[in-house]
Amino acid sequence: MRMNSAAGLSAACALVVVFAAGAHAQQKPCVTASKFGPDDQIGNLNYVTPAKTLAASKLVTRGKAYRLGIETNKDTPAYGTRTFAITVLQPGQAGGATLGPTKTTYNDDIITGWVGVGSQIDGFGHAGIDNLYFNCNKAADFTMPDGLKKLGIENVPAVATRGVLLDMAGYFGIDIVKEGTAFNRVEIEGAMKRQGIKAIEKGDVVLFYTGWLKLLGKDNKRFISVNPGLGLDGARYLASLEVAMIGADTSNFEVIPFEKDAGLFEVHQILLALNGIHILENMNTEEMVKEQAWEFLFTLGPARITGGVQAIINPIAIK
Repeated sequence: MRMNSAAGLSAACALVVVFAAGAHAQQKPCVTASKFGPDDQIGNLNYVTPAKTLAASKLVTRGKAYRLGIETNKDTPAYGTRTFAITVLQPGQAGGATLGPTKTTYNDDIITGWVGVGSQIDGFGHAGIDNLYFNCNKAADFTMPDGLKKLGIENVPAVATRGVLLDMAGYFGIDIVKEGTAFNRVEIEGAMKRQGIKAIEKGDVVLFYTGWLKLLGKDNKRFISVNPGLGLDGARYLASLEVAMIGADTSNFEVIPFEKDAGLFEVHQILLALNGIHILENMNTEEMVKEQAWEFLFTLGPARITGGVQAIINPIAIK
């Protein structure tokens, strides 16, 4: 039986609609998309507004400044194959030579090593999910040997916001929290209650104190291979509160050994790739814990290395 032209056109259109609907149904939304739009490269640091900074500045009541970075040198234990060395030179001054009529002398230095050593910030180009990084950036499109073409550490803005320090060693009643101890919502809220912290707010920086830096230089093998840290539930909980950054006094940041059924550095994936939350590692908060500086003004301006994945940092907390 031959179909007339009108009927045939109608059937063809129906097929196109069905096919288009099927194709649309098969398209999955990008799981790492930023809520701040397709051009966003700073994630939850968008919440650190002038109003947020102004409010945080009112936390300064004593004028005490704390440097949170540890010293970085050839002996600093680092993940995997990472190494660090500094070489000091006196260019053009061999044999005691000087420069110019005033006999000027000077020293220069060269760093040979990995950026992910010591106190550091992890940028959004650091950890992805099956080669997909924050805000739908595919590794093949932006990861180049001469630097990241997107998500580079140079995009991190000047940060001045409210900081919250959670004393997990105090919460558990020990000097050093045992490796493999995960900080999830129960532990986070328990530490907050113990310290009288009423809330963690949008745009905050949350730091965990575990006492782990006490091992540095004494048991470097243990220090770098395992540690207590943020768990999967804890990461999702803090992400739901829309914090800007999360840090710890450990080198690996998240709990190791990993929780049961957790993926390899899955907490990094949850924070960096899925939620646009920067990670801070090896944050020295020992003095702050002694002085119970639980809420403070947190400041950070990392080196603007174009295309950098990470940066060695020394944030300043002011109480």
